[in-house]
Amino acid sequence: MRQVLARAIGGLAVIGLVAGAAACNSSSSSDDSASGNCGYKLAFFGALTGSAANLGVNIEQGFELAIKQYNTKKGSECITVAKFDSQGEPAVAPGVARNLVADKKILGIVGPPFSGESEAADPIFEEAGIPTITPSATRVSLSANGWKTFHRAVANDDAQGPAAANYIKDVLKAQKVFVADDQSAYGAGLADVVKKTLGSTVVATDKTEADGKQTDFSAVVQKVVSSGATAMFYGGYYQNGGLIRKQLTAANWKGVLVGGDGMKDPGLAKAAGNNAATGTVVTCPCSPPEKAGGTFVADYKKQWNVDAGTYSDVAFDAANVFLAGIDAGNTTTEKMNTYLSTVNYTGIANTYKWTATGELDPNSIKVWAFKFDASGNTVADQEVKTS
Repeated sequence: MRQVLARAIGGLAVIGLVAGAAACNSSSSSDDSASGNCGYKLAFFGALTGSAANLGVNIEQGFELAIKQYNTKKGSECITVAKFDSQGEPAVAPGVARNLVADKKILGIVGPPFSGESEAADPIFEEAGIPTITPSATRVSLSANGWKTFHRAVANDDAQGPAAANYIKDVLKAQKVFVADDQSAYGAGLADVVKKTLGSTVVATDKTEADGKQTDFSAVVQKVVSSGATAMFYGGYYQNGGLIRKQLTAANWKGVLVGGDGMKDPGLAKAAGNNAATGTVVTCPCSPPEKAGGTFVADYKKQWNVDAGTYSDVAFDAANVFLAGIDAGNTTTEKMNTYLSTVNYTGIANTYKWTATGELDPNSIKVWAFKFDASGNTVADQEVKTS
């Protein structure tokens, strides 16, 4: 993981504030130094360091692979990769966002990956007029702000939450469910939908601190054991999820831990230990990356020497949506936003067409369930109904 991070972090933008940058970016893309449809930038904005960095690195590498392949076909460094490390933290994201909008050659952003940082940074991108495609931020309310620059490349939690609940009811056949979350915009939002869908099946609930801020979950574990629940749903990220699973196993709890896409990472098995993690179920509004079309799976492995991870394929598609827009002459942020409002793009992971609020077309929504195996990897289990 350290080597992967080092490769992804190379060339990170310096975090900082740039006064007045948001106001000046709307006409930024007409820089005279740009030649034809080259000379512009696409940005990744998200966690490359921090407690949930694995998920950000997966996405950045899919994004960067698309641009590398595009430049190879062009025979030049036509489009430049710009990377901005938010650490996945809502408190850090606004400063990084202001730094991003100061770069007048950026035509679009793949990210932010997480819902909390999206709530903090997206208003700045909206004011600057820079279009975003998030490959993974699932909080429902993100599309309810009237942002014209916001586009979500996956289903939101109104699909993932019911899917997770349906898996718990229909596949696990659980009669008693414990639900907890990490109080983040993502975790709490997803857990709330799960609770609403499960109704009286939920016998108890609790809250934890965010990833990296808590390591002792004994109080939560005791409540789970005492509740008689045979399934626990946790709304949060992989580090907490792994530690919770480890401590549940140590307490001899025999039930199944279920989580959302924030827990779909080998980091969960690393935190829990492979034996404890085995059988843990995670949902994702994505298809198995190994099912991606074209030569993506092999290309990703060749480029990064690791298998494609969660949302790597979606980020690859998001970057290619922008690149197709640039090829069509949309070399201002205004033109790019207009292009995204009408695009119908078939990628290697899905087809992308957006509603007026930036949500993915309902015909393209999908949610899969995955299980951790004895080697600490997630294996596709089944597609899950979302209603």
